[in-house]
Amino acid sequence: MEYRRLGKTNMNVSILGFGASPLGNTFDVCDEVEGIRAVHYAIDHGINFIDVAPFYGITLAETRLGKAIEGKRQDIILATKCGRYGVYDFDFSYDRIIKSADESLTRLKTDYVDLMQLHDIEFESKEKVLNEAVPAILKIKESGKARFIGITGLPVAYLADIARIVDVDTVLSWAHYNLLADGINDELVPLSKEKGFGLMNAAPLVQRILSDAPLPEWHNAPQKVKNTQPKLLALCAKYGVKLSDVAIKYAVDHPAIASTIVGMWELENVKNNIAAVDFNIPEGLLEEIDTLVAPVKNCMWFEGKAENNIQRK
Repeated sequence: MEYRRLGKTNMNVSILGFGASPLGNTFDVCDEVEGIRAVHYAIDHGINFIDVAPFYGITLAETRLGKAIEGKRQDIILATKCGRYGVYDFDFSYDRIIKSADESLTRLKTDYVDLMQLHDIEFESKEKVLNEAVPAILKIKESGKARFIGITGLPVAYLADIARIVDVDTVLSWAHYNLLADGINDELVPLSKEKGFGLMNAAPLVQRILSDAPLPEWHNAPQKVKNTQPKLLALCAKYGVKLSDVAIKYAVDHPAIASTIVGMWELENVKNNIAAVDFNIPEGLLEEIDTLVAPVKNCMWFEGKAENNIQRK
């Protein structure tokens, strides 16, 4: 496992991060015993960054993760979030953010997290994020309940706008650096170098499109993007490799991204994902993938408030 410094923090995070959302039955029903074994295996094999949120499984993922990290808290860099509590349940008010942090600490069985993040900020007004949520999360950091603070979301240009205003320690963007998209490079990569925040990338498999698993019914990607999955699987089969291995290796190789977070809970998947960090992509395959996906490259969907879905191109 390789490690990179997370911006100006003193934390060196594994380039492959453990996304704990599946512990909350996000995609499939997770067997708790195996999920805990998977967390232990990940930690024992070099993954030191684990990301979770109260939204995942409506607190179930945090609860299960809290059980899994008992006795191993000192071995990990732990991140959670606040502000989003359900599919349509958002509360970025000052008091709720403060309360949310305490609730997460109880579920995670710890007295601090290394990183507390505002979750999917595009779903709230810019004014409320800046005037209530940011002061609250800064208070959490001041109290010692979080060592560092960050923001997360889907629209990369909006994340960049907020990061220009607020001195956050980290920015977590999802689905914007993978075999189908590279929007993270437009503003967030140069801005992270300019301002010194740690940059993270989540969902490099684009919620299963870049894997051999069936897509969830709720997937928001345009159908033309979803239609690339069987074509990519066939292309990778021609080279004798797995699409997910190519996708993970491609993502973790970005030098400006500190950690790439992949959701996982099954032990076999954890083993495969860790092995993918050292995978060698066959010569010529990426060129063929680029040609195949060119018609849908960066064909992203949008979530949250319309005014926050900023497009600069």
